[in-house]
Amino acid sequence: VQLVESGGGLVQTGGSLRLSCAASGFTFAEWAISWFRQAPGKEREGVSCFSSSGTTYYSDSGKGRFTISSDNAKTTLYLEMNSLQPEDTAVYYCAVRSWFDCLPNYDPQVDEYDYWGQGTQVTVSS
Repeated sequence: VQLVESGGGLVQTGGSLRLSCAASGFTFAEWAISWFRQAPGKEREGVSCFSSSGTTYYSDSGKGRFTISSDNAKTTLYLEMNSLQPEDTAVYYCAVRSWFDCLPNYDPQVDEYDYWGQGTQVTVSS
Protein backbone atom coordinates (compact mmCIF):
# COMPACT_ATOMS: atom_id res chain seq x y z
CA VAL A 1 0.00 0.00 0.00
CA GLN A 2 1.34 3.38 -0.96
CA LEU A 3 -0.07 6.81 -0.21
CA VAL A 4 1.67 9.89 -1.57
CA GLU A 5 0.54 13.37 -0.57
CA SER A 6 1.27 16.52 -2.53
CA GLY A 7 0.03 20.07 -2.90
CA GLY A 8 1.21 21.61 0.33
CA GLY A 9 2.97 24.94 0.45
CA LEU A 10 3.02 28.44 1.82
CA VAL A 11 -0.14 30.53 1.53
CA GLN A 12 -1.37 33.76 3.06
CA THR A 13 -4.27 33.97 5.47
CA GLY A 14 -7.52 33.61 3.59
CA GLY A 15 -5.90 31.71 0.76
CA SER A 16 -6.59 28.25 -0.63
CA LEU A 17 -4.71 25.04 -1.29
CA ARG A 18 -5.64 21.74 -2.84
CA LEU A 19 -3.96 18.69 -1.40
CA SER A 20 -3.77 15.38 -3.27
CA CYS A 21 -3.32 11.84 -2.00
CA ALA A 22 -2.39 9.27 -4.63
CA ALA A 23 -3.34 5.82 -3.36
CA SER A 24 -2.17 2.51 -4.76
CA GLY A 25 -1.50 -1.08 -3.83
CA PHE A 26 -4.58 -1.92 -1.79
CA THR A 27 -7.46 -4.10 -2.81
CA PHE A 28 -9.80 -3.69 0.14
CA ALA A 29 -13.38 -4.21 -0.91
CA GLU A 30 -14.38 -1.48 1.47
CA TRP A 31 -12.17 1.29 2.76
CA ALA A 32 -11.97 4.79 4.14
CA ILE A 33 -9.26 7.33 3.48
CA SER A 34 -8.92 10.26 5.82
CA TRP A 35 -6.89 13.41 6.05
CA PHE A 36 -5.13 14.14 9.30
CA ARG A 37 -2.92 17.02 10.34
CA GLN A 38 -0.28 17.56 12.97
CA ALA A 39 0.88 20.96 14.10
CA PRO A 40 4.18 21.40 15.97
CA GLY A 41 3.82 20.27 19.57
CA LYS A 42 0.29 18.95 19.04
CA GLU A 43 -1.26 15.57 18.55
CA ARG A 44 -2.26 14.37 15.12
CA GLU A 45 -5.95 15.09 14.52
CA GLY A 46 -8.47 13.86 11.98
CA VAL A 47 -9.75 16.48 9.56
CA SER A 48 -11.91 14.73 6.99
CA CYS A 49 -12.92 11.26 5.82
CA PHE A 50 -13.96 9.74 2.48
CA SER A 51 -15.16 6.16 2.12
CA SER A 52 -15.52 3.67 -0.71
CA SER A 53 -19.28 4.08 -0.43
CA GLY A 54 -18.97 7.82 -1.01
CA THR A 55 -19.65 8.89 2.55
CA THR A 56 -17.81 11.97 3.69
CA TYR A 57 -17.19 13.55 7.06
CA TYR A 58 -15.57 16.75 8.32
CA SER A 59 -14.35 17.54 11.78
CA ASP A 60 -15.14 20.95 13.24
CA SER A 61 -11.73 22.20 12.10
CA GLY A 62 -12.61 21.66 8.45
CA LYS A 63 -16.36 21.96 8.31
CA GLY A 64 -17.50 24.70 5.96
CA ARG A 65 -14.00 25.42 4.65
CA PHE A 66 -12.63 22.08 3.44
CA THR A 67 -14.01 19.78 0.75
CA ILE A 68 -12.92 16.19 0.31
CA SER A 69 -13.37 14.42 -3.02
CA SER A 70 -11.82 11.82 -5.28
CA ASP A 71 -11.29 11.18 -8.95
CA ASN A 72 -13.64 8.80 -10.76
CA ALA A 73 -11.35 5.84 -10.24
CA LYS A 74 -11.02 6.66 -6.54
CA THR A 75 -7.27 6.38 -6.80
CA THR A 76 -6.56 10.00 -5.92
CA LEU A 77 -8.16 11.80 -3.01
CA TYR A 78 -8.28 15.57 -2.78
CA LEU A 79 -8.70 18.03 0.05
CA GLU A 80 -9.68 21.50 -1.11
CA MET A 81 -8.94 23.96 1.68
CA ASN A 82 -10.33 27.49 1.59
CA SER A 83 -10.20 30.48 3.96
CA LEU A 84 -7.00 29.15 5.46
CA GLN A 85 -5.89 30.51 8.80
CA PRO A 86 -2.52 30.41 10.60
CA GLU A 87 -3.93 27.73 12.91
CA ASP A 88 -4.27 25.46 9.87
CA THR A 89 -0.48 25.32 9.66
CA ALA A 90 0.52 21.67 10.02
CA VAL A 91 1.82 18.62 8.24
CA TYR A 92 -1.14 17.02 6.49
CA TYR A 93 -1.29 13.25 6.10
CA CYS A 94 -3.63 10.90 4.32
CA ALA A 95 -4.24 7.42 5.70
CA VAL A 96 -6.33 4.38 4.75
CA ARG A 97 -8.16 1.75 6.76
CA SER A 98 -9.71 -1.45 5.48
CA TRP A 99 -13.17 -1.11 6.98
CA PHE A 100 -15.51 1.25 5.37
CA ASP A 101 -17.63 4.27 5.96
CA CYS A 102 -17.03 7.52 7.69
CA LEU A 103 -19.08 7.70 10.82
CA PRO A 104 -21.23 10.73 11.63
CA ASN A 105 -20.11 12.90 14.53
CA TYR A 106 -16.93 10.87 14.82
CA ASP A 107 -13.55 12.36 14.01
CA PRO A 108 -11.12 9.99 12.27
CA GLN A 109 -8.86 8.40 14.87
CA VAL A 110 -5.14 7.82 14.29
CA ASP A 111 -5.09 4.31 15.74
CA GLU A 112 -7.82 3.10 13.39
CA TYR A 113 -5.75 3.61 10.25
CA ASP A 114 -3.34 1.07 8.87
CA TYR A 115 -1.32 2.86 6.23
CA TRP A 116 -0.01 6.40 6.07
CA GLY A 117 1.60 8.73 3.60
CA GLN A 118 4.70 10.76 4.32
CA GLY A 119 2.84 14.04 4.77
CA THR A 120 2.87 17.42 3.09
CA GLN A 121 3.57 20.70 4.85
CA VAL A 122 0.98 23.46 4.83
CA THR A 123 2.05 26.83 6.16
CA VAL A 124 -0.35 29.75 6.45
CA SER A 125 1.27 33.11 7.02
CA SER A 126 -0.48 35.86 8.92
